Amino acid sequence: MVPAREACPLADGEAGIVAAVIDGQTLRLDSGIEVRLAGIAAPEPPLSLPAGSTWPTAEAAKAELERLALGQAAILRYGDARRDRYGLALAQVFLLPEDGDALWLQQAMVEAGLARAYPSASDGGCSAELIDAERLARRSGLGLWSDPYYAIRAAVDPALAMRQDVYDLVEGRVVSVGRRGATVYLDFGRDWSTDFTAVLTREASDGLAAAGHPAETLEGRRVRLRGWIERRDGPSIRVTSPDQLELLNEGE
Repeated sequence: MVPAREACPLADGEAGIVAAVIDGQTLRLDSGIEVRLAGIAAPEPPLSLPAGSTWPTAEAAKAELERLALGQAAILRYGDARRDRYGLALAQVFLLPEDGDALWLQQAMVEAGLARAYPSASDGGCSAELIDAERLARRSGLGLWSDPYYAIRAAVDPALAMRQDVYDLVEGRVVSVGRRGATVYLDFGRDWSTDFTAVLTREASDGLAAAGHPAETLEGRRVRLRGWIERRDGPSIRVTSPDQLELLNEGE
């Protein structure tokens, strides 16, 4: 596990005792502050799940967060964003046991296979470490990675069209790259009206270029994307952070 203070550059925020766990990525401190764990996406029941039904992976994630954090002293550490639109704190959370090193809660959840990395402006630059932890959990088939529902999707899979409003990992080969104003489109098929597309904001494409991978050089490359599946004619993922896109080697 990456040492807490070396993982990524963050600013210290509020501290307190974890008084309640609301779900697999949300908790409440004894001060009343509700905290959304930045940089991860824990399992959530699908919108199509019938009322009263349970979703075992979501329950397992909440149980693990309770096991790790409930009653523990914690400190919030922030990146650029500090609150979401609902007023919840968006923070990396570090538990502070009386003896032993601090525990980075997000990394612990991802290592257990009970959350996936979720790069965004609020993650404080911590996504690389979380993606590495996710990769190890996935290879070991831990937690949600043993459930076919969370399998990495092929960009050419027609079933993607049925997974609207789902956080997914999608991989495939970029067939073409288009640009309209500040927005870049990575197409994974020849028919933009039905095939999967990644929609890159200016921030994402500028970040990729700064890392040595201008969007136009991605044509023909195999990539893995992560984000929420939306419908823009065909299924798509909106990419707002360059960390949402991984370049893959052939055969990977």
